[in-house]
Amino acid sequence: MNIVPAMSPDRRLDPVTVEVVRNKLDGISNEMQLKLIRSSFSPLVKEGFDAAASLFTTGGEVLSLSLSVPGHLSASIPCVRALLDAFPLAAAREGDIYIMNDPYLGGTHIPDIAMAVPVFHGGRPIAVSCTITHHQDLGGMVPGSLPTNATDIYQEGLRIPPVKLRDAGVENETLVRIIRQNVRFPDMLMGDLNAQIASCTVGARRLRALAEDFDADHLQQIFDDLLDRSERMTRESFRAIPNGTYRYTDHFDNDGIELDRRVRIQVRIDVSDDEVHVDFDGTDRQLTGPLNCVPSASQSGVYFALRAIAGPEIPSNGGCFRPISIHLPRGTFVNPVEPAPVNSRSAAIKRIAGAILGAFRDALPDRIPADSAGQLLLLIFAGLRDDRTRYITGELLVGGSGAGVRTDGVDVIETDNTNCTNIPIETLELGAPIRVLRSALKPDSGGPGRQRGGLGLIKEFELLEGSMTLTHRGERHFHPAQGYAGGLPGACARSVIHRRSGVTEEVPSKIVTDLVAGDRLIVETAGGGGYGDPGGRPRADLALDRADEKVSESAAAALYRGGGTTRKEPSRSEDDRGG
Repeated sequence: MNIVPAMSPDRRLDPVTVEVVRNKLDGISNEMQLKLIRSSFSPLVKEGFDAAASLFTTGGEVLSLSLSVPGHLSASIPCVRALLDAFPLAAAREGDIYIMNDPYLGGTHIPDIAMAVPVFHGGRPIAVSCTITHHQDLGGMVPGSLPTNATDIYQEGLRIPPVKLRDAGVENETLVRIIRQNVRFPDMLMGDLNAQIASCTVGARRLRALAEDFDADHLQQIFDDLLDRSERMTRESFRAIPNGTYRYTDHFDNDGIELDRRVRIQVRIDVSDDEVHVDFDGTDRQLTGPLNCVPSASQSGVYFALRAIAGPEIPSNGGCFRPISIHLPRGTFVNPVEPAPVNSRSAAIKRIAGAILGAFRDALPDRIPADSAGQLLLLIFAGLRDDRTRYITGELLVGGSGAGVRTDGVDVIETDNTNCTNIPIETLELGAPIRVLRSALKPDSGGPGRQRGGLGLIKEFELLEGSMTLTHRGERHFHPAQGYAGGLPGACARSVIHRRSGVTEEVPSKIVTDLVAGDRLIVETAGGGGYGDPGGRPRADLALDRADEKVSESAAAALYRGGGTTRKEPSRSEDDRGG
């Protein structure tokens, strides 16, 4: 059934038709995402949702984004540009499929493989269907390809430049053999890669069906109008921010190699009417370890934060990013020089986004919350069972969000550029000889304030048999999420390993180590910062916190001074401001 009658390209754009097409495009992206998740093999994708789907114009601008991982979606922009530079659409043929993952050629880190498929109608390309998936293993020095102790890119796994996976429908068997030969779990990887193909194919099929309802030129006019409208709305949103210069500085725990060296991130934001410029001058030089961010990754953190500030009512597409400019000083950890390692870039991206939000806090105090934990604790478990069979699985654990002017932070929630889910205990225990002994909220971890920061998590794992390589990529072990307007910081993260020998080892945020049967890992994620004077927290809210065991008796007495005022309901005007 046609959505609307076909229209000639010289007719004026009907706003109803444009809105119908916009929603159809969003529906296609989300259908692609659903196919991607349901068809994948690895736990990080089928359970953790560490993947994303999107549609692009033939000019390489984002047309529609799935509701998935913002970091992947923003990072897909330079990936698609790199693929289109290598394979111009003028020479493309139906059945072509392009892939890449090389961070220094437009990718983000080696486990993320980007795939692009040109979409044809009437014998010419009309759009590009794209997916990015975090693959469970792509070789390198440790299982999972995320060595926190890497010192160059060559230790991190197989680098794939822009190449054709299929040429007019014919599979590149040589490339497939090379990939399979260089990864630890080739069937799992090919299963996930085929899921990407299925997802992109769905996108292409749905776009062709949409094109049947329109003259191709008219459809391109609609695409252009959607991008221009998002640009206008974004510029209008930026005009509401007071002109000026805003700054923020934060610190990372370490780079995975120099464990006692804190890493500074410094951001300056210049707002000038309807444009925003973000400058990272003053950020630390590139690092020995893999916390470095190539430009595509750093850009994704910037785009997420400014997209969030602009507001959810603006349709998400490439027009949102036109008013934004970025300076990433070469040779710093937000723009390293090859061959610097970059596999831990997810940890850095979240804090890049958090620093930008922090910079805007004084300008928009009613809208920007206190600091979130801003961590995505990645655990990779890989090893041998007693029967010598191999396994690999992972965990994605998060902390609390920062409190807002009228709302408490959310406990154990994804924030700042990621949008994955935890791996269910049943899935983890089925996939590896691991028992989860405990999973609970961490009391007193939310930053005290009139509005309390969100709580972190406590989770305990025990290895039941064989031996295992553990990759632990943490953050916020040494620098807590800061409160605002008198609110106090959230609790720091902490992880320890209890060896079966009786020895206890503190994990210094990032580590690759071995476990044997009987060893236990206990992780505690960080809490979000509080907002406002803790003494002003309403007594009813504090009583509920104590009843829920989110705040201990001692913390209530010492930090909240027993509770403050009775809650005041916000006025209508306060409700309208958000928070």
